[in-house]
Amino acid sequence: MAGELMAEFLGTMVMLMFGVGVVASVVLFGTGAPGETVNGGFTNINIGWGLAVVMGILVAGKISGAHLNPAVTLALALRRGFPWGKLLPYALAQTAGAFAGAAIVFTAYQAAFLKFDPALEKTAKVFATFPSFPASPMTGWTDQIVGTALLILLILAIIDERNQPLGALTPFAIGAVVVAIGMCWGTLHGYAINPARDLGPRLFTVAAGFRNNGLTDGTGVFWVPLIGPLIGGALGAFLYDFGIRRYLP
Repeated sequence: MAGELMAEFLGTMVMLMFGVGVVASVVLFGTGAPGETVNGGFTNINIGWGLAVVMGILVAGKISGAHLNPAVTLALALRRGFPWGKLLPYALAQTAGAFAGAAIVFTAYQAAFLKFDPALEKTAKVFATFPSFPASPMTGWTDQIVGTALLILLILAIIDERNQPLGALTPFAIGAVVVAIGMCWGTLHGYAINPARDLGPRLFTVAAGFRNNGLTDGTGVFWVPLIGPLIGGALGAFLYDFGIRRYLP
């Protein structure tokens, strides 16, 4: 298990380095002249996160299966016989990897963060997800549940040896799924679709002194990307198995 946990840690860390890195690039350097957006804006974020997932899978795939996401691990435990005893260790390794990836991005971009946001009061969104309508901390449940259900359903379809396995193209297909989910479902709550991807960096924002971080500021928004993906992942797994897999030859 030591090798599997290390793979999950490093795969998730690499994924976050690319994913949080692209958000930092867009947020900290994404404004040109008044009304002008540079660095690709939301499009760059979606493509960057899709490629981030590809890179993480390439790092960890052969050793741990590259879950990189507690919702994936839970779905595989529920429907694919993944050992339940590994669920918590995998989730902890993934969350620690996400924390480390966020810390590396902040270290690299620290000067830019301090210039753009000296009080660290408006850039926690670079690391974690937040609702588009802050008046309701529950905004985004649909984003998290439906988005993660789609993610798990499509991952199971892609890796199903009885369906249409893609072999070496699998990481790129899963990355394309993430891009599509981001473009179509990414505006309500930032499409974390991964509890570790959100909680690890959010814990880093607390440790680094970011204000308005959604965890210690009293808003409680961290529950949405923490619990929503677990519900959605389970739903997606059952939907695939009972809607598609049982009919496959």
